[in-house]
This record gives sequence, C-alpha cells and structure tokens, in this order.
Amino acid sequence: MGEKRQLSLETLEPELSYFELQAYIGTTKHMGGFETTKALIELCHINKDTYVLDAGCGVGATACYLAKRYGCRVVGVDISEGMIARSHERAKREHVEDSVEFRVADVRDLPFDGALFDVVICESVATFIEDKRQVASEFVRVTKPGGYVGLNEEIWIKTPPTELVEFAKRTWEIKAQVPTADDWLGLLEDAGLCNIVVQTYKFDARRESTQVQRYRFQDMWRMFYRTLFLYIKKPAFRKYMAERRYLPKNLFKHLGYGVFVGRK
Repeated sequence: MGEKRQLSLETLEPELSYFELQAYIGTTKHMGGFETTKALIELCHINKDTYVLDAGCGVGATACYLAKRYGCRVVGVDISEGMIARSHERAKREHVEDSVEFRVADVRDLPFDGALFDVVICESVATFIEDKRQVASEFVRVTKPGGYVGLNEEIWIKTPPTELVEFAKRTWEIKAQVPTADDWLGLLEDAGLCNIVVQTYKFDARRESTQVQRYRFQDMWRMFYRTLFLYIKKPAFRKYMAERRYLPKNLFKHLGYGVFVGRK
C-alpha cells in the first residue's frame, strides 16, 4: 500500500489551499453530489469483475464505495499525499484494504502499463489541469480495448463574465480554462474514444445535497470536528473562509457540470 502520511494541523502550509484543506478535513466535493457519481458508475458498466482506476481519488470515498458495493478491484491515485493518507484511513474503516490500492501519482503521467484497466473514472480533477489533452490521452492509454473512460467535470454553460472566471480561480483554485461540454466531447473524441455519452447539468440544490451520502455519520462528525478545530486554532482559516463566504448571484447561471463517458 505504500508509506502512509499522518495529517495534523501542523502539516498545513501557512498559505492555505483548497485541496490541502479538503485533505485535512477529510472530504472530497464534486458537483452533482453522490447521485451524479452513481450515474457515472452506471454509464461505465462497473460490476464485480471490473478493474477500475479512480484518477484523482481525493479522500477515497468513491473508490471505497466501488469496492464495498460492487466487490470490484480499484486503484486510486492522487497527486496529494494528504489525500492518499485519508484514502488509506477510509479503506481501513470500510474494511476494503484487500480490494483497494492507493498511491501518489500524477494523472498526466500514470505509472501503469497500457491497456490495464476496464474503466477509468475521474471526478472534478481534469478541470483543474491545464494540459487536458495529455490527461485524456493517459486515461485512454491505460484503458483496455472495449473499456470505458468516464468523467464528471465542470463546464461553462454559457460564456462567463471576467469576474466569474476570476472568482472560480480564486475560490476553487481553477487556474486552468474551464471547458464547455463541446470542448470535453472534442477532447475525448481526439483521444480515441467512441460512442461518447454526454449528460450536462445545471446546479441543483437537491442533487448537491447527496454529497453527504458518500459518508457515514462518523465521517461527518470527524469533518465537523476538524473544521471547528481549524476555525478555533488557525486565524488563516478564518480569513480564508471569510473571503469565500458569498457566491456571486449569477454564478450557477454560467457554471454547471457534465458527465462524459466514452468507449475505447
């Protein structure tokens, strides 16, 4: 399983980052909530015999769910050591250590042989990466012929004003360009996928609320405790949250997400 890093308040950098905070708190957020994750799983035809790569696995919630719900083998990779540490903790709590493997890796340069996985899934990760063509190429490279590549990623529903682009960069650290649905489709087609299914969504509060279905009560309590502890102990966190307290009113008229699944 590899070396496991211990996360603590002291491991946080003085300049807080969106993903570092998620790793410390122990949560991973994707637009569309858990309901959209399940839609992605269904479109990728995952079953007990499927070998899955969860590219950018975050804290391991989806990977562990797949192993527990379907009994399939899963490998989760993430560039963040903190995320992988949380993933190991989750696998142990969920008793799926024998079915799930986690390792630190960059999705732009995956440490796997070609044609290894039946399915590659990626949720709200490729959006943050500048060279999306390289990411798509790597996903297709490690997928078996006849296998599936499935993405759940952010999209601009319509061209955003400059202030919304800057807000997204500042709040969620999306420094790369956010594609449209047609852009994502083109990327997957150019990477060699066919029979691509595209499902686009606008923000829906009910659907977003299904985020909590990824976690058990004990998980939610740990997240609450860590967040409260951060708020009390770290002034930088209070400043970070204060700066992100309000969302622009027209944000979700422009920002949405899509599920994109193609076959190799």
